[in-house]
Amino acid sequence: MTEHTELIRCFADDFTVLQEAVLARMNGICAPEVAAALEHASLAGPITVAFAHADVLARGAVRRAELSVRGPERLRRLRAHARKVRRARSQAEALYKEQRAHGLAGRSRPVDMLELRLARMASPAAFAEALRQELRDRGLPDGTPQAPESDLARWAWDRKTAGDELPAPVRELRDCDDDAFVQALLRDAREVENPYLPHDALVERWSRHARAALAWGRYAIGQAERDVLAGSPSVRRTRLDTLDDAYQDAAVLAVRCREALLRVTELHDRMRVCTTTGPFAELIAQCRAAALARFADAEPELWHNVRQLTVRHQAQCPKQADGCRHCHRALAVVLAEGHPADTGEDGDSACPTAEPPAGADRYAVLADLPDTAVVAVADAAVGDESALCGYGWAAEDGTTGYGESLASSSGEAEVIGICAAALSLLERHEDAPVVLLCDSTEAVDAVDTTLRSADPAAAHCTLLFPESRRLMDRLLRHRHRVQVRWLKGHIGHDLNESADAFARLALRRATGRIPSSTARKEEARILRSLGSGTGPLTVAA
Repeated sequence: MTEHTELIRCFADDFTVLQEAVLARMNGICAPEVAAALEHASLAGPITVAFAHADVLARGAVRRAELSVRGPERLRRLRAHARKVRRARSQAEALYKEQRAHGLAGRSRPVDMLELRLARMASPAAFAEALRQELRDRGLPDGTPQAPESDLARWAWDRKTAGDELPAPVRELRDCDDDAFVQALLRDAREVENPYLPHDALVERWSRHARAALAWGRYAIGQAERDVLAGSPSVRRTRLDTLDDAYQDAAVLAVRCREALLRVTELHDRMRVCTTTGPFAELIAQCRAAALARFADAEPELWHNVRQLTVRHQAQCPKQADGCRHCHRALAVVLAEGHPADTGEDGDSACPTAEPPAGADRYAVLADLPDTAVVAVADAAVGDESALCGYGWAAEDGTTGYGESLASSSGEAEVIGICAAALSLLERHEDAPVVLLCDSTEAVDAVDTTLRSADPAAAHCTLLFPESRRLMDRLLRHRHRVQVRWLKGHIGHDLNESADAFARLALRRATGRIPSSTARKEEARILRSLGSGTGPLTVAA
């Protein structure tokens, strides 16, 4: 600790005091001793948490001012403050990442012997099989000591913590389903803080679902915005108070989301220490040495080449004292020049890859569709502040459409656009197949998986909100007439550009950032741009 020990502890223990200090430093008005204390490495993570909270509140203040038609000077000041907070937040997060990278680089990690690293890189499939057999013979789970991803690393950590008795509330949160866990996160933010979430048995699940809870916070903001925009000026004040409350909740959810990330990062650091030091590290070294012996028996010729190459290299390598930490990569290239690469397959790996057809990266391939197919492109736009989203679509038959909804992510918004477009076209064309193109691989995969499986739950990882799930349920009734395909976006495809323009127009209308008269003019402009030389165009209801 530094000479500012007490101040650092105060900042670490009191979130409000820390936030006031970082905002004062951002504005250049904090005392020198405060600025010095904030530079302490232990506060790098907490400072990012403080800025996450301040960022949401600053954007909320701007949105309230926009909707309450405050004077332009006040709105200008609020926007300037929000931009300053956003920049400071980005800088704080960059500093935290930099400090963490330095910390990881400074840790000494055991280096496997060069022969092992070279064999593993030269023939990954053969070495992996040898290690798998060794672990199985010892009664250990498959994997490597790469924490926290490996089953073997998880096994080591569980053995270390096996004596800890889990409190009943921790067991309850660990065993409940995902929806119940997200509801617990919402109660944690909106009602009373849950002291059990930072437990090692929960922290990874907390971090995994924190963004879903934050999305529900943005959902509440979107609903409150809708209510404000739907009301007359005389009732807006009360509804703006509801919007304020939604932003306050979202700010706390952002804090807890960031805290979860810091907690899980710290847990993974401890797991790495567990798997690279002490008895478990010795066990892994024994398993790898035995796996290397199995590898040598299975691949005698390759092992002979590995041994010869490493002996020649180590005789003259200036980095031998450091264990030749990175030399195996270059040696693997040398080895590959004289030995066929191990692909883990039975052969045919050298067959040339077929070249994609000309223009395949530009347009979806539609040559296999019947002449009666109706083709359309869907797109979506999402904002930063709330879950409000806009979607738009344009079809080859000249019809277009756009609208607004609520989405937790850009992927969910794109799915809404696909479903809305498909349902509209299915109604207009009673028997023809409908093909929707979209530039979001996530959305295309979600819809395609759902249509193929006939199970709406297949897309629930993408579809969080009821609006999108209801649309998907409706589309499933017509799954045999609908296809979705990926189309590369923003490369000059006319229908794609029009769908994008309609989506952005829909978002501006949904958030009240464009008057109705201006929106009608913009709609007419998009139609003229799309309809030049193609005949009359219409906007679907």
